[in-house]
Amino acid sequence: MEASKLGNYFEDFKVGETINHTLSKTIFESDNNLFSLLTMNHHPIHTNSDYAEKNQHGKVLVVGTLVFSVVVGMTVPDISGKAVANLEYESVNHLGPVFINDTIYASTTILEKRESKSKNDRGIVYVETVAVNQHGEKILSFRRRVLIKKKI
Repeated sequence: MEASKLGNYFEDFKVGETINHTLSKTIFESDNNLFSLLTMNHHPIHTNSDYAEKNQHGKVLVVGTLVFSVVVGMTVPDISGKAVANLEYESVNHLGPVFINDTIYASTTILEKRESKSKNDRGIVYVETVAVNQHGEKILSFRRRVLIKKKI
């Protein structure tokens, strides 16, 4: 049996390629409650069913930064598992609401890549990740630059 690999090397990334991540996650009420507590986000739209029922969506919304964190985590085995560092996150867009018991899926497209100017054992990969719910509705997108080791 071969040990699983974590991430890809700089050379493995092909500009224009889209990776459909195999990890997915159903967001449970306990996930949302714990994240709200840990991050001190006590807005009632995330923690109070009665309040949420009387507002736009009629039910509790999952904290947006939880959705972002989960999606980033889902990409680690394919994108940043061999990263030296995540250099930048940009254009984080919450495209639709996420509710308790929604399941999240994600894919990442490789937009650009370039060699590091200061160290020859790594390169920078620029990617865009899009997440959808179980209905295929887009819920989140973001771009980031990741500093990734070479195979050298």
